Amino acid sequence: MTTRWLTPKEQRAWRAFMAATNLLEDAIDRQLQQDAGMPHLYYGILANLSEEPERKLRMTDLAAKAKITRSRLTYAVTRLEKDGLIRREDCQWDKRSSFAILTDEGMAVLERTAPGHVETVRAAVFDRLSDDQVGQLEEISSVIARALEGDASTPRPTADEVPWRRRSSPCSGS
Repeated sequence: MTTRWLTPKEQRAWRAFMAATNLLEDAIDRQLQQDAGMPHLYYGILANLSEEPERKLRMTDLAAKAKITRSRLTYAVTRLEKDGLIRREDCQWDKRSSFAILTDEGMAVLERTAPGHVETVRAAVFDRLSDDQVGQLEEISSVIARALEGDASTPRPTADEVPWRRRSSPCSGS
């Protein structure tokens, strides 16, 4: 198979994309460490739980939403649990499954931290883009995400390629 090297235009776009994503992640992590003493990943876990009915998700489903491995999620949830921001609950119907539940204290941290977080995102990204560029950013990001997760036009990645995928267990989120 012949290597399909990036064209100079693609190389510039790739490097600009990598610089932007690395700098953005760093800016968000710094803000969240300062305001909440936690990295962006932990904030994202709290935010995902806050959007769910009863602020509760199966650990496997939470790993999929957060796009991280189950072992990385377990480590993060253990830390958040020690801080009183999340609690775990076993699934009554499937002993292999457990739920992560956002505590009232976790919700309070999220509510206190969210204004600074959104201001960081707005200042770093949206204040610099036109309405058309915001639409383009959404479209481009969605195309990339669908390709990496597998959509109708691309072969669906295996569980080895997308490590947070796992066969669903009978215990539901409700």
